[in-house]
Amino acid sequence: MLTDLLADFLPITLTEMDAVTLMNRIDTKYVTTVPVLEELLRQAAQRGYRVLETESTRLCPYDSIYFDTPGLRMFTDHRNRKLVRQKVRTRVYLTSGATFLEVKRKNNHGRTRKKRTPIPGEAFRDFREFPDAASYLAVKSDFTAAQISPALETRFDRITLVNAAKTERLTIDTALHFRNQRNGAEADIPGGVIIELKQDGRVVSEMKEILRALRVKELRVSKYCIGTALTDPTCRPGRFKLKLRRIQKVIST
Repeated sequence: MLTDLLADFLPITLTEMDAVTLMNRIDTKYVTTVPVLEELLRQAAQRGYRVLETESTRLCPYDSIYFDTPGLRMFTDHRNRKLVRQKVRTRVYLTSGATFLEVKRKNNHGRTRKKRTPIPGEAFRDFREFPDAASYLAVKSDFTAAQISPALETRFDRITLVNAAKTERLTIDTALHFRNQRNGAEADIPGGVIIELKQDGRVVSEMKEILRALRVKELRVSKYCIGTALTDPTCRPGRFKLKLRRIQKVIST
């Protein structure tokens, strides 16, 4: 059904997307269900949103590995609401095979800045033995390669929409699956959809109007933190336990 609805959109290429990369951005996140997403897509197509198309694919599979310290310092910083924090991950875009090491930093003004560098495909699961990648991390992150190790894998299918004015980007993640890299535990969010609206500033957003009309409420959620809380019984989930209850309530209605 989603692929049928996506056929109604005009495409946008990766080259055109360069104008809306929003590497320094404000993110607003939402959680909803597939039926609500279907209506959102109908309305977005009517308003002229375009969909990212890569290798003739509009519903694109992603795979990411998040890294953390043995004591889950990055998870704990987020759980404890530390304003200045970061995450380190590798990501492969399965449609194209492009693979990156990424460092995401959140500052005390609520802005997220992402830096990334290409890495070989064989470095995806563990980049630490690749000197160029390890050197990049040492420059761009507060952590060194020796301090962290693979913690959580996240797999999902992503739809990326861009408004006609190219002032905002919407990522929509479905079929979410988590696998803990340290204990092998796995988890899913059946029927759940995570939406992230990315804007470079407080610009007027047609998508926020659509979400408001569909009664989709903002819910700050980190795939890494939720996945860790679901798969690691030794972690202290804290407030993420409440977020998991809210997610379950949304997807069960």
